[in-house]
Formats: sequence, structure tokens, C-alpha cells
Amino acid sequence: MKPFRILISLLLTFVAVICFAPTAWAFCGFYVAKADTKLYNKASQVIIAHDGSRTILTMANDYQGDVKDFALVVPVPVVLQKEQVRVGDPKIIERLDAFSAPRLVEYFDEDPCADYDMSRRQGAVTRGAPAASESRDRNEQNSFGVTIEARFSVGEYDILILSATESNGLQTWLVRNGYKIPAGAAQLLQTYIRQNMKFFVAKVNLAEFQKSGYQLLRPLQMAYESPRFMLPIRLGMINASAAQDLIIYILSPKGQAEVTNYRTVKVPSDAEIPVFVKKEFGDFYKAMFAKAYTQEDQKVAFLEYAWNMSNCDPCSAQPLNQEELTKAGVFWINSSESGNVFITRLHVRYTRDKFPEDLMFQETSNQQNFQGRYILRHPFQGEANCQAGQQYKRSLAERFEREAQNLAKLTGWNINDIRKKQPVSQSESRPFWRNIWN
Repeated sequence: MKPFRILISLLLTFVAVICFAPTAWAFCGFYVAKADTKLYNKASQVIIAHDGSRTILTMANDYQGDVKDFALVVPVPVVLQKEQVRVGDPKIIERLDAFSAPRLVEYFDEDPCADYDMSRRQGAVTRGAPAASESRDRNEQNSFGVTIEARFSVGEYDILILSATESNGLQTWLVRNGYKIPAGAAQLLQTYIRQNMKFFVAKVNLAEFQKSGYQLLRPLQMAYESPRFMLPIRLGMINASAAQDLIIYILSPKGQAEVTNYRTVKVPSDAEIPVFVKKEFGDFYKAMFAKAYTQEDQKVAFLEYAWNMSNCDPCSAQPLNQEELTKAGVFWINSSESGNVFITRLHVRYTRDKFPEDLMFQETSNQQNFQGRYILRHPFQGEANCQAGQQYKRSLAERFEREAQNLAKLTGWNINDIRKKQPVSQSESRPFWRNIWN
């Protein structure tokens, strides 16, 4: 790891959801696994709570190394004061990740010979439970064209808010003040200076960090008002030797949020895949996402989850309660209302050449639910000796092949390797694909 990283690496409770009606497949089943950010070695996470022109931004620091070498430089649209910045709770990011992560669900086929009392079972779907001030310290313009607009400390962080007139001067000022700026920073810094943006600069106060008792750096959270609904990501590409994964949780009282300057594409979802994937779900999701990323020419933001946070179906974690939502930055709810928080989870894999612009967002009133969801169907294991049972057994070979084809299409895995892992058809001792081809 390089000692300094400019980070726009900005930042179970199991609920069984049972579906008996054959037509109600949309969001039913047992949740069994999730594809959370632990799948990725370099997955930065950001929470953006946004309504109108007001934003609370939470950045999770994924810095690895000696904390004395940590520094964070983030372009911000306004000059921030101490009362607008605080240290966040890392558990809230974990909760949002768990709640919104793409998930694996499973169903178990019923005895095809059993009588099916539809009227008795209608409506038996179980729903998920709803669950900064110091005085302004303005320095005179110096020879580098850099002005310290504000200076304060929050938790274990010492923070400066800078403005600048030219990028070379800003880079020189940062270097002379102990910030190790990588090559190529000046050109990117200039684009933000032209937009009259300020620079949020944070370093670790070692004494405060040691007193805090934390092993890892906590997230930083900032609140501001600006018509700009955006996330600067280009500075984070300076140190990137490979593609970076960024997970963005946008919380809104209205509905889904969208990226306006790149396409927003739903991640492939609702596919029936072989049951052995239950033990390989992490590998499956990484392979599936990589294939989708390549097919979309790598210039998209993937929608992985969109849902009102008052419920979930199926739930990979309980919805956040009001206290947790407040810690996540939600500022528009009170004790009498908790159901108007809509979460949009976006997954961006970016490189320096594929994402030349920062991410620009817009709020929408779209309340349509979506989740990355992958389905396992376990065949019935009993005798099933009736006529319907024999027909059911004969249908399994075709179903297993369809699931194998789905998996191969989603991941690019070799179809023959997938078939070798499939179950044996119940009507024959030979693997089902031999029954098909021979």
C-alpha cells in the first residue's frame, strides 16, 4: 500500500419469507446468502442522504496502513464549518450494506402427489418486519494562491477547508505542509478549482486516535446545502492501479436516485440457477458482475437495490430503525414518521479512462422496487410414485439444464463444468445431461 491515498474511496437476522401461491414468485422465498462488500478487496462505500438542496454525505475510509500517513482530500461545493462535520458510526454502513446487498433465495418443491389446498394457503406470505462550532480562521492569500477557509478538529481528525486559485499552487502548498500528493494530481485539482469548489482536507490526530480506542479509522460525515447533487470520484483514480469498486447508498424521501451523466443499468436478476451455487455464491456474484460490467462497455452505474426502507421481501437484514437512519444522515423524519426513506444502492466499477467525469445524480419519484436476487429451487426428495410424480421427475432433467444454461450465460463459466456439479435426475442413475444427449 502507498502510505498516502487520496480517498474518494469515499466511503443476521434471517427473515423467512414463504410463498405458497405459484403466481407470486416475484419477491418470495428464504433468504440464504448475500453479496455484500466483503466480496471486494477494494470496495469503497458512501452514504448520501439527500432531499432538495440539502445533503449529508458519509465517507467510509478504506485506508490500510499506518494512520499517521493517512490524508483525505475531497472536493466539496461549499465552505464547511465544524458544526457541519462529525465522525460517523461504521456499523451504520455495515447495516446498509447488509440490508441492500444482492441476495440468494431458495425454494423447496412440494410433493407433486400431495393434494394442494390452494384456498387454505392463499395470502400466507410473511412480510419482512418494518422494521461543527469554532470561529472562522481565514488566512491571508499566500504566494501559492491557497486560503485556509476553516480549521477545526472532529474526533480523531484534524480538518482544513481550503480554497485555491490554481492547481500547481494547491499541490505545492499540500506537499510543503506534509501531504504527499501523487503525480497527476494538479490537472485534476484544476477542474475543481474552475468550478469554484473547496477542498476538505483531513489528517489523523494520533493522540486523539489512540485515546478513541478504535482500531480502524471511522467514517467522516458532512452536511451542506448546495444545488449540486454529485459525488467527486476522479481524485480517487490517481492512485488506482486497477478498477475500483464503489458502493453508493442514496437515501431519499421521494424515490429512486439516478446517475444523469452515465447510464444506470439494473444488475441481472431473478434468474433460476443450480442449487450448488449456494456454496459458491460469492464467486458466482463476482463472476456475474464482472461479465455484466464488460458487456455494458464498463461505463455504467449498476442498480443493485431500490426499496422503501420500511419493509423488505426477502430480508437479508432487518430494515434500519429510526435511530440508525438518523445516524445514516436521514434528516427529514421524526418520531411520528419513519416510512418515507427510499434507498437506492448503486455499484460503480471505475477506472481512470472509463469514468472521465464525476457522478451526477437526480432524485426521482419512482418508487418501483428492485433487487439483485438469484433463485435456487430444490427438487422434491420423496418417492412421488403417482402419475403426476412421474411427470415431475421426467421434467427435472430439462429444468436442471435450463438452470445450468442460465448460470453459464450470467457468469461465462464453462457449461460442462457446471453440468458436472448438477444433481442426478431422480428417474435415472445417470447424470441428467447424459439422458438428454444420449
